[in-house]
Amino acid sequence: MESKGASSCRLLFCLLISATVLRPGLGWYTVNSAYGDTIIMPCRLDVPQNLMFGKWKYEKPDGSPVFIAFRSSTKKSVQYDDVPEYKDRLSLSENYTLSISNARISDEKRFVCMLVTEDNVFEAPTVVKVFKQPSKPEIVSKALFLETEQLKKLGDCISEDSYPDGNITWYRNGKVLHPLEGAVVIIFKKEMDPVTQLYTMTSTLEYKTTKADIQMPFTCSVTYYGPSGQKTVHSEQAVFDIYYPTEQVTIQVLPPKTAIKEGDNVTLKCLGNGNPPPEEFLFYLPGQPEGIRSSNTYTLTDVRRNATGDYKCSLIDKKSMIASTAITVHYLDLSLNPSGEVTRQIGDALPVSCTISASRNATVVWMKDNIRLRSSPSFSSLHYQDAGNYVCETALQEVEGLKKRESLTLIVEGKPQIKMTKKTDPSGLSKTIICHVEGFPKPAIQWTITGSGSVINQTEESPYINGRYYSKIIISPEENVTLTCTAENQLERTVNSLNVSANENREKVNDQAKLIVGIVVGLLLAALVAGVVYWLYMKKSKTASKHVNKDLGNMEENKKLEENNHKTEA
Repeated sequence: MESKGASSCRLLFCLLISATVLRPGLGWYTVNSAYGDTIIMPCRLDVPQNLMFGKWKYEKPDGSPVFIAFRSSTKKSVQYDDVPEYKDRLSLSENYTLSISNARISDEKRFVCMLVTEDNVFEAPTVVKVFKQPSKPEIVSKALFLETEQLKKLGDCISEDSYPDGNITWYRNGKVLHPLEGAVVIIFKKEMDPVTQLYTMTSTLEYKTTKADIQMPFTCSVTYYGPSGQKTVHSEQAVFDIYYPTEQVTIQVLPPKTAIKEGDNVTLKCLGNGNPPPEEFLFYLPGQPEGIRSSNTYTLTDVRRNATGDYKCSLIDKKSMIASTAITVHYLDLSLNPSGEVTRQIGDALPVSCTISASRNATVVWMKDNIRLRSSPSFSSLHYQDAGNYVCETALQEVEGLKKRESLTLIVEGKPQIKMTKKTDPSGLSKTIICHVEGFPKPAIQWTITGSGSVINQTEESPYINGRYYSKIIISPEENVTLTCTAENQLERTVNSLNVSANENREKVNDQAKLIVGIVVGLLLAALVAGVVYWLYMKKSKTASKHVNKDLGNMEENKKLEENNHKTEA
């Protein structure tokens, strides 16, 4: 007969090899783990009191077991089977919880915890799921530009290192793009790395763009499953340059002035609203049916009034698409007749005209010696005060910088004209003789005394204004004289004389002397009489005072004294 121990060993070996006893109430248990993390699998079995040891295994795809860890209940020792893929990655705790570090995709298996007694084997299975979050999706191989009405590859959306694989979605301005025949084509593919077993997803978008896509953002996203459920990661936005043909042509005038005048440089600029904008155009000048090929600008230098007209431009390959603008070149002409320096004689007539020719109404201003005149000058008979510098100035108010001016320097000449006047001083002792002279150029004045021929230099002259001035002398002649005033300029010499009598002066002087002597004699006599009266008065006053002091109480004598005094005064 066999021993009891030998019988138990054979029973245990048979149970490990062929028997699978699941603890009642235990179903499938799943552990989710992130790629690279530590997988922790509790045994989920109550440890029996007669436990001999515990063991972990996993099942191959064909169902055959592979043991990987063993722990004795008595020796408390742990043994790990020689399985290369789990070398140095396993850890079995006292409660038979199995930990696998650095989770890999290959760890997605069915693991089983086995607790063995002398007469039974208990098992608890655990399914391991490993997840790997993919990289943030990125739009690569982007088109440099998109063209309207053309189906063209926009780019590839790539997301790498995912497990399990995910789905890629395209968006336009935040809205999902769905495949549409001839307008939206989406091609999806995935690849698995044979070493890491991680997936790379690529989605290619072909898109037929319109002008409505200008500045519109395109994005893509990847949706994947992780330990906590489904998640989505979005890419950065991508904006594409949209090419579209020119639908309208415009023409501009540079610089943008309110008005163009003769002598300006004018640049025409032609623009097309396409993208990219056209770089060459045809420019049509007034009266020229053939266009001039140029870049988007054409410059006219030093324009004249004959440049006024309609200017056009068009596309080179589509001449029917044309734009035009009207240009007016403003001008201003001024003709002054006469002009420059003009010399005329006093009394002459001088017609003056300032003729204006302009592209629009112009203002005219006349100035004389920098003073504005109320009206244009007109000379039917010239005077010396008409001489001066005249300026006719005109301008177009609406055209900046368009002004013209012409000047006339008028010189009025005349031979000297003389007028002499005489004025006697109120005292009658002197006379003022004035020689009034008119002429241009300024005449020189000379005074002489007729008979002696002597020249008088002690004269006084007034300022020379408007061709006129005077010279005067003051004399007190003791005899009759004749004064001569001579005025001379480049045109002529003029002489005038005036007689000055001395008689009136002598009689008036004698009368004045007699009157003065009479007045002086009268004043002396009056003074003498006044002095005598005063002396007599003072003498009698002293005598009367003496009598009064001798006898103040004699009233009779006082009265007689007063009477005598009155008689004496009388």
